[in-house]
Amino acid sequence: MSLHRPSGRSFLRALAAALLALPLAGELRAGPPEEPRVLSDIPKIGRPGGELRMLVGRARDTRLLHVYGNARLVGYDLDLKLVPDILKAFEVEDGRVFTFRLRKGHRWSDGHPFTTEDLRFWWEDVALDRKLSPTGPPVQLLVDGEPPKVEVLDELTIRYSWSKPNPFFLPLSAAASPEFIYAPKHYLAQFHAKYADPASLEKLVKETKSRDWAQLFRRKERMSQFDNPDLPTLQPWMLTTAPPAERFVAVRNPHYHRVDAKGQQLPYLDKVILEVIDSKLVPIKTGAGETDLQARHLYFKDYTFLKESEARSGLRTLLWREARGAHLALYPNLNANDPVWRRLFRDRRFRLALSLGLDREAISQYLYFGLATPANNTILPESPLYSEEVGTACLGHDPKEANRLLDELGLRERTRDGLRKLPDGRPLELVVETAGEDSEQVDLLELVRDMWLELGFKIHTKPSEREVLRNRIFSGDASMTIWFGKENGLPTAEMAPWEFAPTSQADQPHWPKWGQHFETKGMAGEPPDLPEAARLLELYRAWREATDEARRTAIWTEMLELYARECWTIGTVANVLQPVAVRKGLENVPEEAVWNWEPHAQFGIYRPDTFWWAR
Repeated sequence: MSLHRPSGRSFLRALAAALLALPLAGELRAGPPEEPRVLSDIPKIGRPGGELRMLVGRARDTRLLHVYGNARLVGYDLDLKLVPDILKAFEVEDGRVFTFRLRKGHRWSDGHPFTTEDLRFWWEDVALDRKLSPTGPPVQLLVDGEPPKVEVLDELTIRYSWSKPNPFFLPLSAAASPEFIYAPKHYLAQFHAKYADPASLEKLVKETKSRDWAQLFRRKERMSQFDNPDLPTLQPWMLTTAPPAERFVAVRNPHYHRVDAKGQQLPYLDKVILEVIDSKLVPIKTGAGETDLQARHLYFKDYTFLKESEARSGLRTLLWREARGAHLALYPNLNANDPVWRRLFRDRRFRLALSLGLDREAISQYLYFGLATPANNTILPESPLYSEEVGTACLGHDPKEANRLLDELGLRERTRDGLRKLPDGRPLELVVETAGEDSEQVDLLELVRDMWLELGFKIHTKPSEREVLRNRIFSGDASMTIWFGKENGLPTAEMAPWEFAPTSQADQPHWPKWGQHFETKGMAGEPPDLPEAARLLELYRAWREATDEARRTAIWTEMLELYARECWTIGTVANVLQPVAVRKGLENVPEEAVWNWEPHAQFGIYRPDTFWWAR
């Protein structure tokens, strides 16, 4: 074999090019970890390149880049089983000892190594720091108040252990909105009093007009909100646009950990672009072809328009099945400030009367072409935990029985307009508050208003901005709201029954102060003072301690039966179909799928990092 050696200037140019191609000392090359996660079940192997446009209704929806990216320490597969993802492997002993093994050579998006130091930092310097976490670690990491014992075994191995089982620990990381138990120490340390130079940190606090270093840290640590472009990430795309903005661009993470069966690093798509517009304009802009993949802010009522627009938009319109316990539900606030309404809401007879006053078949016909099914905001028949007793409780359109129950409650006296009177003489008249983000909730409330008016109960609709509404619910000023139903209508016994016990302030508008009390470990809010609600919380805690599937199934069954029997919320219909608009040529988007936030993370479980352009 002979080598041809260029001479003169051509040799110098070749030599210079060769030298430039060599990595400099400390230079980081892009690429997956030495031990990547290989996705061997991708429907169609793709090719890299291109960008994906989506429409969002507010700047805060940059968080969808994390939800749809769906890179998790442990994640759900399509059978809703937990599998290692960011982790190379995990081992569980007795449901209480969890050993995590990281991938060799895994790096943050900025090229810095991702190691157990990032998990240790979050635990010791964030979760246990009283300035950053005034109420202590997340409640899901406490078992009867006991925090985990955290042992760093080496730079790729870490162990968490409790004296009792903790069934929440793995699902905590797999959720659509997970609890992060890791954070990039190399970036965040500069904002932490333990690590930063005091003078430099004080200067940053003043420059950013932060109250103190803890507020500065929280403004920089935006893992779940995904709105700090400087914060390194492990997701498939990293944000490049800082808010405020009307167009957010995320580019592929050069150190992402997944590859396809051919060894091609994912994601296939180079960019994801989120355009912020008025959510009411999303159907129109989708019909005009100004998006490539869209489901948020599209509703079943838009389906006909979207189908008729396909020729000009270049999009196909799929219908995915929703899996909420109810598409929409009404939530009487059992912690309402008004003592008269609070007393009524806490009486099961009143809640049952309102439920029996709804003609759900008519709601299905008017709004969903008769394709939706009556639902009481519980689990769906496809769940292995379902029973007829649970599924049919508080259902049926029975105005006669509803009126009898209202009479029994002492609400017989009426105004000249035919409205019943409250015990204090006021008319039985109430404002139902809505986030006002779409017309569907308002349309539904128009039907509900007419149905309840026949019972002598009059409601009015009041739209509010979502955050304003949440604050009104938390404070008890909002007496009744309309919102989506139970997020996961397809649970198994191994999934936490948190939605059926007072465990959350933000996600349970019917008892926010009870949920806050649980979340803050008694530091805020109020403990449940209704025996049935207290029993649900007792059962929820028992589920946490259960060590076998049979016991967890028994607990789930009792919780579901009690919850359904009490009619805590007033469900409407379920099985509403979700339009999903997909540009022709975008591959690996399922034709049929489930559209749900938890645990599916909407598009997330279907791995958008594998979507690609076949054109």
